Amino acid sequence: MEYGIMDPFEPVNIGDLTVKNRFVMAPMISNLADPNGFTNEIHTSYLEQRAIGGFGMIVTEYSYIDSPMSRGSRNELSFVSYDQAPRLKRLTERIHSHGTKVFAQLVHAGGKALAEYSENPRAPSSMPYLGRETDELTVEQIEDIENSFLKAAKIAEKSNFDGIELHGAHAYLIQEFLSPSLNKRKDRYGNDFAGRLRFPQEIIDLIRKETGLKIGIRLSLYEDEKDGYDSDYGLKIANSLKNLDYVHFSAGRTAPPGSSASYYSERNHIGNRLKKKPDITTIMVGSIVDIESVRKALEKSDLVAIGRAALADPYFPLKLKAGMMPRPCIRCNQACRDFGFGQVRCTVNPITGNETYYHAEHITGHVKIAGAGVAGMEAAIYLARAGMDVEISESDDKIGGQINEIDEPSKRKEFMELLNFYRQEIKRLRIRVNFNKRVSEKDVDIFLAGGDRYENIKENDDDDVFIDSNIYKNLDQALNIAKRCQVYITERSLTSLDRHRQMVYRQMAESRGIIFVKEPDQRFESSSIERFQYDIHGAATRGITAARDYIRLKSVL
Repeated sequence: MEYGIMDPFEPVNIGDLTVKNRFVMAPMISNLADPNGFTNEIHTSYLEQRAIGGFGMIVTEYSYIDSPMSRGSRNELSFVSYDQAPRLKRLTERIHSHGTKVFAQLVHAGGKALAEYSENPRAPSSMPYLGRETDELTVEQIEDIENSFLKAAKIAEKSNFDGIELHGAHAYLIQEFLSPSLNKRKDRYGNDFAGRLRFPQEIIDLIRKETGLKIGIRLSLYEDEKDGYDSDYGLKIANSLKNLDYVHFSAGRTAPPGSSASYYSERNHIGNRLKKKPDITTIMVGSIVDIESVRKALEKSDLVAIGRAALADPYFPLKLKAGMMPRPCIRCNQACRDFGFGQVRCTVNPITGNETYYHAEHITGHVKIAGAGVAGMEAAIYLARAGMDVEISESDDKIGGQINEIDEPSKRKEFMELLNFYRQEIKRLRIRVNFNKRVSEKDVDIFLAGGDRYENIKENDDDDVFIDSNIYKNLDQALNIAKRCQVYITERSLTSLDRHRQMVYRQMAESRGIIFVKEPDQRFESSSIERFQYDIHGAATRGITAARDYIRLKSVL
C-alpha cells in the first residue's frame, strides 16, 4: 500500500532518538491524575493502552510545573516534586515496555490558571483572561518560572522520560509571551519579536544546558482571533527558536477551533494553513482521523499527532497498518471536552478512561440480541470478542437505529463512519444479523431494541416556531424548519454543545434567520432541557453493560 511523501509506519528520528513510527498520541488533558498531581494506575493504564495500540510516541497531557498558579485543570498531572518520580518512573517503564517513546508536556497556565487555585493569575501583561484581570509578571517572577520549568524537566529526566514538550499554544503562559496581542511589555521580554521569543528561548536553553532530554514545543500555528497572529507569524516562531528538537503545530488561542474542530470544520484544518514545512522536525495535529488525513498531514510534517482519534480507538496505528478501519472519531466534541469537572471520555468508546474497569472476558455459547442500533451493536461486538456466537434480530432493513435519522450534512458524514465501522466488525466477527425481524423480549437473551427517543418539534407552516430544547435532534430539526418558518431558540438550548459547535451552530442558524432569545416566555409552549441526554455514548454504554451483565449472570446460573 502506498502512502504520502512519508510512510507513516517507518521509523523516524527526533534528534538522535529513534521513534518506531510516525504516530504520536497527542497531549490531551485527562483529569485522571490524583488531586495532588501524582499519576496513578488508572492514568498509567489509560496511556499504556495507546502504547499497546502501536503509537510510536506518547506526549502526556499538559502538566503544571510549580505552585497552583501554574495549574489549569483539576486532577492535572504535575512535575513539581521529586517525590513524584517513583510513580512517574513506573509510567515510563510501562510505556517503554511496548517500544514506545514518551515525552512530558510541561505548562504554566498563566492568565488561564484555574480560578480556585489562583485568585490573581499572572501573565506577561495585565489584561482580562476568562473574565478575570491578571497581574503583570515581574522580571524576578519570570526568572522563577523559568527555573520551575527547569526543575520539572529534571524530574522528567529522573523519571526516565525521553524528552519534554513545552506547551506554547492555546493562550497558556508561553504563548501569552509569544502573542503580540497578549504581550504588551516594553522590557526585554516584549516590545518586539525577539523580546517576545526571549521567555521560551531562555527556558529551552536552560533545559538544554542542564539535562540530556530531547526538547520540543507545541505552538499555535495561528490564533484564529480578530487580533490574532496568522500562520506566517507562527511559522516564523518555529523557524526562529533555537536548540529545539521538534515543533508540534496546533492552533487557536482561547477560542475555537484550537485543535478540536468539530464535524462542522474541515479535516487537517491546521495543515491546510501551513504554507510550508519549517526547517525542523515537525509534528502536526488537527482532525487527523483516518489514513487519508494521515497521508495528507505527512506531506508537510514528519510525524502526525493523533488526538481524539486515539480516544476513540487506542489501537489506531495497529489497525491502520493491518488495513482495518479503527473505531472512528466522529468529531462530536462531547465526552472528550467535558473537562471542567469530568475525566477523559469518548462518545463512541465507553472504555476510554475506564481501562482498569473493563478487561478481557471469555465466554462461549450462542446469544440472541434484539436491536441493531448502537446499543445492540456494542453488545454484539463485546460478546463476539469474548468468544460467543452472536445473532441479532433487527426490525429495520439496516443497522444503526436513530443514527440513520440524522440529516444535518456535516454531522451525518462523520456519524455514518461509525456505521461503517460496525459493518466491518459484523463481517470480521461473523455476527449474524436478521433484518426485518421484530421479536419480543422473551424471544432473545438481551433486548436492546428501541432506545430512548425524543419527540420531534411540532410545527405549522404558517406559524412561528419556538424552541426551548437542548436535544441534539431538535437543534438539527430547527435548521430545516427555518427554511419554512420563523424560528426562535433560547440561549440555554445551546448549553449541551461545546464551544466550537455552539459558535458554528449559531452562525448557521442566524444565516437562516433563526433568532436567539435569552429566556423562554409564554410563546414557548413546551421545554425539553435534559440534564443527562441519551446519546451515542449512553447507547454504547447501555450495550456494553448489558453484555457484561449477561456474562456475569451466565457465570453464576
